[in-house]
Amino acid sequence: MHPTASFQHMSDQYIVSARKYRPATFRSVVGQQNLTSTLKGAIASGRLAHAYLFCGPRGVGKTSCARIFARTINCLSPTPEGEACGQCESCRAIDRGNSFNLMELDAASNNSVDDIRAVTEQVNIPPQVGRYRVFIIDEVHMLSSQAFNAFLKTLEEPPSYVIFILATTEKHKVIPTILSRCQIYDFKRITINDMVDHLAYVASEEGIEADRRALGVIARKADGAMRDALSIFDQVATSSGGKLTYEAAVENLNVLDYDYFFRLIDTFARGDAPDALLLYKEIRDRGFDSLFFINSLAQHVRDLMVAADARTLPLLEMPDDVGERLVAQARTLPLQWYYAAMRLLNECDLNYRTSSNKQLLVELTLIRLCQLLSPAQPPFDASDRPVALRNPSEPPRATASSAATAPVSATKPPAPATSPATAPAPPPVAPAASTRVSPSPAPASQPSPVPQSRQSSVRPRPLHSFQMNAGADTTVSSLERKKEAFSDTQFISAWNEYIASVPDQKILVSAMRNATPTRRDNLEFDVLVDHPAQQQAFELAMPKLLRFLRERLHNDFLTVKAMINPEKEVIKLLSPQDFLRKAVTENAALGEFLKEIEIELC
Repeated sequence: MHPTASFQHMSDQYIVSARKYRPATFRSVVGQQNLTSTLKGAIASGRLAHAYLFCGPRGVGKTSCARIFARTINCLSPTPEGEACGQCESCRAIDRGNSFNLMELDAASNNSVDDIRAVTEQVNIPPQVGRYRVFIIDEVHMLSSQAFNAFLKTLEEPPSYVIFILATTEKHKVIPTILSRCQIYDFKRITINDMVDHLAYVASEEGIEADRRALGVIARKADGAMRDALSIFDQVATSSGGKLTYEAAVENLNVLDYDYFFRLIDTFARGDAPDALLLYKEIRDRGFDSLFFINSLAQHVRDLMVAADARTLPLLEMPDDVGERLVAQARTLPLQWYYAAMRLLNECDLNYRTSSNKQLLVELTLIRLCQLLSPAQPPFDASDRPVALRNPSEPPRATASSAATAPVSATKPPAPATSPATAPAPPPVAPAASTRVSPSPAPASQPSPVPQSRQSSVRPRPLHSFQMNAGADTTVSSLERKKEAFSDTQFISAWNEYIASVPDQKILVSAMRNATPTRRDNLEFDVLVDHPAQQQAFELAMPKLLRFLRERLHNDFLTVKAMINPEKEVIKLLSPQDFLRKAVTENAALGEFLKEIEIELC
């Protein structure tokens, strides 16, 4: 690990790690190697700009790099590596904080025009020791509009010995006229592994025995900010008594252990809903918020999805040991499972704030996650099968017919009882011109019997169901469309069943009872209705009607078309003018009366 130095005098007084181990050289800056190399190259070549803008998240080294830059360009005897010596008069003055060549302004609390004018007045004074005067303005986006405008001229044409370094966490708030006058350097978030390495170095310097897993928890909690990581490290180290363990870090920071999520994924793979609910209870008993739990679980599922493909592994921001566990567990589930799981967790997150029973919402989500690989059997699967796992072309199954269907395994479809070569031939169908199906009402409480031949060859549900074998390999079964032959009697029986199932749709029920379905060919039926209102009722109900009939008759290619009977007289609605003309034609006296009162028909 690269050595670091402090800008502060070392003394017996305790100094927090964020100050004590603040970088003093470019080499000691954590996680910004590309940027520091560019700055060192600019110093070595003497190609220095008059204004720089350092932007990036908090705690990644913007102000530290600005101080190191000022220290290096004013060093009287720099090292061969391009670093400040730390021993000359200029370096010592900057380390003590009383250098005349370095002036800092915190724009968060000094953002007025008067504060900027005080800076511009200092610009005219040349350096006493060293070559440059460096002005660091931190949180520059906090300057007022008037202060920005007062600063523009000086920033554009400062004296040759002046360099401005502006630092901000919100570059989008800096006005374009300022941005155009600066060289912009974007600082990146510090990776977890870089943080762990630096924390391990700090722990060794402080004589603290630290578990790398515990340092990984601290680094993940810091969310890319080295300063935050050092502050959290001090907090945990204080309570650990010189030995920083993984358990102590998890307990002290009140974070959810990775093991909970790995165990939850195992329960989802097994389809063990009771175990998942018990784990959720254990997490709630530890005081964790349910929404935080759902979001953390969603993050873990996302990390598993990323770990499942070698191409996306760089997207993982995890300590190496946790990354290896993610890669190992990611192989146990099919990739489609992660898509469906993230959809369910996202829906839970969206519905959480408006739910009146938040615990039930989370528990229901966990149960549905357990059922992704082991779906419920009919008739209990129709309403709870996730959209992500249901084929768009598959019609939902009606629950009334499921009682006649034998239970089918969700992971291994059985072989058909009869082969295609020995299957019974479909019943003969009369020519379309002579085929008229007479409606024969059937009791609504007695569903039509299913032929024995069809019962012996029940097909599995047409579902992209997941299969898992002993080797953890997964496959997805193909979608199978049904095309069984059926008789006119079976069609009318299913027709009457649908009539009984929608008693509240009066117009449709009346039209279906009075209509005479005519088979045009084996799979197409024409229905003649008396007027447009009945035809519209058919059209609105057609998707549901077709799903019902196809389910009952085990044929996904059946179609029904509703047409107005041309033999029926259609009552044509007349406009007021046409109605009056017709009335005058039929009633001569009315026409004479209209003439007497001088009314003309348009």
